[in-house]
Amino acid sequence: MFEKTESYDLVYNWLKLIDVKYHIKTFAFVIMPNHVHAILHLPNDGLDLNKVVSNGKRFMAYALIDRLKSQKEDGLLSKLSAACSELERAKGQIHKVFESSFDAKPIFTLPFLHQKLDYIHHNPVSGKWRLCEEYTDYAHSSAAFYIDGKVHEQIAIADYREYWF
Repeated sequence: MFEKTESYDLVYNWLKLIDVKYHIKTFAFVIMPNHVHAILHLPNDGLDLNKVVSNGKRFMAYALIDRLKSQKEDGLLSKLSAACSELERAKGQIHKVFESSFDAKPIFTLPFLHQKLDYIHHNPVSGKWRLCEEYTDYAHSSAAFYIDGKVHEQIAIADYREYWF
């Protein structure tokens, strides 16, 4: 849906917001056409990652729906509406843009971090995607930051090597 609505900026804005508001640093990310992978560093002050992510998804969902309405994507809006459960409708939800849950994994070891970095950075060139030839060429990723030393145009990436002890 990010691709269809040209809404990659919503993810960048959210990542910037959580940095400013909560001091959550983005170590790595990739924004795919229909999902996002990110490695985030939370400060040790009791932040609830579930709450931060659910607020971000809510903010992005409203904006995505507005963009779909302005693009007159009635068919897609109908599908998103049909995806709501009875309970979600009873709570006033009109469209289901994102899955309710997300898959967070705490990272405690450098090998596990490297495995996750490799996975998310290669996502644009693996499986069905083939979004570019070289994974470092995908614009909506931190891969070129780590591999080629390129500063990302949209977001400040915190180099995990400066935080990892």
